[in-house]
Amino acid sequence: MGFSGEHGRFSTEVYAGRLRAATAAAAEAGLAGLVITPGYDLRYLLGSRAQTFERLTALVLPSQGAGAGEPTVIVPRMELASLKDSAVLELGLAVRDWVDGDDPYRLVAESLCTTPPIATAVTDSMPALHLLPLAEVFGVVPVLATAVLRTLRMVKDAAEIDALRKAGAAIDRVHERVPEFLVPGRTEADVAADIAEAIVAEGHSEVAFIIVGSGPNGADPHHECSDRKLEAGDVVVVDIGGPYEPGYNSDSTRTYSIGQPDADVAKRYAVLQRAQQAAVAAVRPGVTAGEIDAAAREVLAAEGLAEAFVHRTGHGIGLSVHEEPYIVAGNELPLEEGMAFSVEPGIYFPGQWGARIEDIVIVTADGAMAVNDRPHDLLVVPA
Repeated sequence: MGFSGEHGRFSTEVYAGRLRAATAAAAEAGLAGLVITPGYDLRYLLGSRAQTFERLTALVLPSQGAGAGEPTVIVPRMELASLKDSAVLELGLAVRDWVDGDDPYRLVAESLCTTPPIATAVTDSMPALHLLPLAEVFGVVPVLATAVLRTLRMVKDAAEIDALRKAGAAIDRVHERVPEFLVPGRTEADVAADIAEAIVAEGHSEVAFIIVGSGPNGADPHHECSDRKLEAGDVVVVDIGGPYEPGYNSDSTRTYSIGQPDADVAKRYAVLQRAQQAAVAAVRPGVTAGEIDAAAREVLAAEGLAEAFVHRTGHGIGLSVHEEPYIVAGNELPLEEGMAFSVEPGIYFPGQWGARIEDIVIVTADGAMAVNDRPHDLLVVPA
């Protein structure tokens, strides 16, 4: 079971297993079923890249039990072609098409084979223009399917882990090329343009984001790029990523120094490096997401840098760049084998400089496996 390059998705068996798991989870939650409109959840369940329009497209996934209907895709007749690259046909799912003048929301209710009020969950990306008519037909406002699907999407299967490893290797190859772009006199935007070209050249389907924060701009964690020219002595934060077929994202940050850094920068960066290492070392099943955040934060606090760390330690990653689990203080979610997330502590000194180190890690049976292997040192490039 793995990636099917012909269709830009995984094998049919992968999606069949996900549908079974989602159906069982909905039944366990006491729901009549799930209604999933286009977005990451639909892509996860069917490999579909259909888009949301004013006309309803939805996967209707009834729960198991007596009288339950069969999984059905409701789709406008004029959008039938949007299913061709998904796993819908190979899975043998029922397809009910409709034309303008029909009531697609009634088709959803009929596919669930229950009578109102219908306790149903919908994907959190469903537009209000579809949610409200569904609520009227169901006789009750649906709940979000997030609680039903979150564990399925957080815990990656073997095919997803393989995809994330390939994405990580691809973005590592881009970071390997970054030093040649960091030339004094060039602008951050010049560097970002070169990186964008390299991201695609190294196998990504597109660019998701590029941050090139030089000098004082590096102190803004979400700076993108600007016309500021690189200078000798700059510390430069480079945070980059994008989707790698079948759509799983890379995300990696390394920090560079144009010329040898001064002693204070080197000293503070060394603390950050220890903090990132401590957080990765703390990862294992049963440890909470909040404890991973604390592992990084405690190292920085011990050296007086607690106030310089202004964001969470990490975020889950997969079809979306940011998804659960979130590695943040107060999150008591226990980690499970197969969860994938970033570990990216940073330190920021407004008006001066900033630094961040980020790897994507996958929880293993007894620890963590990083999908990135570029050096974590403050990487010095010629001035």
